[in-house]
Amino acid sequence: MGAPASLLPELEDVVQNGSAEKRAETLRRITSLFLDGAKVFNAEHVALFDDVMGYLIDEIEAKALAELARRIAPVPNAPAGVVSTLAKSDDIEVARPLLEGAPLSDPDMKYIAETKSQAHLLALSSRLGITEALSEILVERGDREVVHTIATNQDARLSENAFTTLVKRAEQDGVLAEKVGQRTDIPPRLFRQLLMQASDVVQKRLLAAAKPETQAEIRRVLEKVTDEVAAKAAPRNYTAALATVRALHKEGKLSENDIAEYAKSGQYEETIAALATLCAVPVEVVDRLMSGERADPVLILARSAGFGWPTVREVVSARPGEKPTESVLNAAFENFEKLTAATAQRVVRFWQVRQGTGE
Repeated sequence: MGAPASLLPELEDVVQNGSAEKRAETLRRITSLFLDGAKVFNAEHVALFDDVMGYLIDEIEAKALAELARRIAPVPNAPAGVVSTLAKSDDIEVARPLLEGAPLSDPDMKYIAETKSQAHLLALSSRLGITEALSEILVERGDREVVHTIATNQDARLSENAFTTLVKRAEQDGVLAEKVGQRTDIPPRLFRQLLMQASDVVQKRLLAAAKPETQAEIRRVLEKVTDEVAAKAAPRNYTAALATVRALHKEGKLSENDIAEYAKSGQYEETIAALATLCAVPVEVVDRLMSGERADPVLILARSAGFGWPTVREVVSARPGEKPTESVLNAAFENFEKLTAATAQRVVRFWQVRQGTGE
């Protein structure tokens, strides 16, 4: 094969003086030449075709570009520069064949996922070997069809953030909930959340589609969810716990250590009653704050009372639901350290006043 310089003058003549049909025909002939020998061409040969074809596609109409994309998409060593250029085309008919399966660099796929149309995202979402980083962009930007496609793409590696987004979107989409629930790589925590928010119909479908060993796990989770819902629905009775802690408080014996021990030993009612008593906040308010999604109210109560982190850690860990992970506890510690006593006390006074218990 000759050097690139020997071909470029001829190409220049075609581009500058040839008709659209002539340019397209030249591209077809060069593409055929490449395809005929692609299996034996070395990197230098492929680079030459990359230069030549890249020179031509700057001056070619979309129909010819789409044909070129379809022809080179299945070729493992297709010219990388041409593939990249065509994959980034705004015309989905040009880009689609390459987005669905041609070798593309991670930066190119990230750029396309972040900037191109939903049709481009849909083509990307069906390809093999989707990385975790790309999955996050696709499920965040993608429309309903895109997220459904990536959820059923078993070759896609979904990050925990991607699964979190999918589970959130599945709250209003039962079909998506089924697709996500059938993935074997969904983290247990998110699978449990998905089951909790799913309708009865979706739960039954997931159960019916699951393998026997998975069915047992689904039934176990559903039973646990049912028990938790029932526990939350039934109001707790704090009468006995309040009587105990108020008696200690009256004698000046109720302390931070008592709260830590209550929390550590799983005495939830006593923990709530003691917090309410020491912070002068109604027990119903403390119960609601402890059952919320975030631990921040607990940090505020504890800081206002002058508690140390060891006690706070036990109380946060005693909240209803799954035990907090170490990363969650570390984040709570950082927030606790930033919180001043003055700020916490102002918030607690607000809770007291709102409930008619302030002075």
